[in-house]
Amino acid sequence: MSGAPDGFRLPADASIGRVGLRVRDLEVSLGFYRDVLGLEDRGLGIGAVGLGAPGGETVLHLAADPATAPRPARVRGLFHVALLLPDRAALGAALARLLDAEYALQGFADHDVSEAIYLADPDGNGLELYADRPPETWKRTGDAIYMTTRELDVRGLLAERDASGPATMPAATRVGHIHLQVGELRTAEPFYSGVLGLDVVNRGFPGALFLSAGGYHHHVGLNTWGRPAPEPAGVAGLVEFEVRVPDVHSRRVLADRLHGHGAVTDSTGLRVEDPEGNRIVITE
Repeated sequence: MSGAPDGFRLPADASIGRVGLRVRDLEVSLGFYRDVLGLEDRGLGIGAVGLGAPGGETVLHLAADPATAPRPARVRGLFHVALLLPDRAALGAALARLLDAEYALQGFADHDVSEAIYLADPDGNGLELYADRPPETWKRTGDAIYMTTRELDVRGLLAERDASGPATMPAATRVGHIHLQVGELRTAEPFYSGVLGLDVVNRGFPGALFLSAGGYHHHVGLNTWGRPAPEPAGVAGLVEFEVRVPDVHSRRVLADRLHGHGAVTDSTGLRVEDPEGNRIVITE
């Protein structure tokens, strides 16, 4: 675990909330997020839309601009948004919908703590769909949580799905973590751990760092894989992401800390940028 000299840590109930993404065309995006992935269109106004599982919380905000270019590979900023499904059956059902739609997938992985499917939206914004294994089965050494990457049992995943269920994401679907590409871990870690108050829980992947609150396997992933270049202007990618801190006292302490890093408060929460310029909103 690494942290700040004053010992501040985000409380155990902190989590990642809504994530905002830039896209080019809302109708094209909805053709994927609503019609293939199974999220619900909640509207937001002209040029924007909210998305969430029926009966569940809003997980994404899409902001459209016709001038937006597809997101190139190996640039800093968004690596992927990870949607956490409640169980393996739900993940299998999501995979079946993607396969039925013949949607291009980028990969699969068994991370020991979770099972994951990787893909991108029509604008190249990276996505992970995953289901956790029970936390009591995670391998821990002190504050470190063991994670690996091995072949996913795709057949077993599909066999476990409930084929009779609705063709939508379950209500419990939420954002489990966000993964960013950065230029330097040595500048990102002091912010995410030392200032924001996340614990480093895994350093086992070369060029990557995983951080969390409350002993989760990770709420934030950071990597320098492929030596990512600065993100070009006008491309699809991350607008902002929420860090939810339900505890009032912790939010006040965090606000004091972040105001020294250029944070401003508006009607939606406390906004700050990390050293790479990624915008974070602290909410309850």
